[in-house]
Amino acid sequence: MKAFFLTATILVVSAVVVATSGLAAGAPASAPGAPLGPADTYFVTQTSLGTPFQVDSGRLAETKGTTQAIRSYADLMVSSHIAVNNALLAILKNKAPVPPPTLLKAAYATMVSTLQHETSETLDADYVRGQVNYQRGNTALYQYEIANGTDPDLKAFAQETLPKIQDHLARALKLQGGAD
Repeated sequence: MKAFFLTATILVVSAVVVATSGLAAGAPASAPGAPLGPADTYFVTQTSLGTPFQVDSGRLAETKGTTQAIRSYADLMVSSHIAVNNALLAILKNKAPVPPPTLLKAAYATMVSTLQHETSETLDADYVRGQVNYQRGNTALYQYEIANGTDPDLKAFAQETLPKIQDHLARALKLQGGAD
C-alpha cells in the first residue's frame, strides 16, 4: 500500500529536516516545566502520534488478520504502544505542554481507513508492510532523539525504548518474509 510507504518516508525525511536545520544544536537541557527544545518537541509529537495509529491499526489486525502470527503481533503492538505512551505521559507531566502532533496525522488516518476496508491476505500484507515501514521510521526517530535530544529524561526514555522498537521491526520483517 502506497500510503504505508509514504508515511515511513515522511517520518524519516522529517527527522532529517529537523537534524539538518540546526534547531537541535546547542539547545540546553530543559528544566522541569521549561519548554522542550525543537528536537525533543518533534520526538514527543511524533511518538505521541504513533500510539493511536498503532493501537487502531493493531486492533483491526487483531480481529481481521488471517493468521495467528499476525493477530499476535497486532496484540503486541496494541499493548506495547499503550505502555510506551503511558511511560511518555509520565515523563511529560513534569514538562511544559507540547503542541499536539499534526505532521503524520492525515497519513495515519488514511492508512487505518484503508485497513478498515480490506480483508484477508490484502489486509495481512498491507498491515505487515506498514509495520515494517513504521518500525523503520520509528527506529530512526528514536535514534535521532538519542543522538540529538537535549532533555535527559526523553533521551533516557528513547534509549530504553529503542530495543523494543528494534524487536518489533525484526518481528515485522519475519512476518513479511512469511507473507511473501
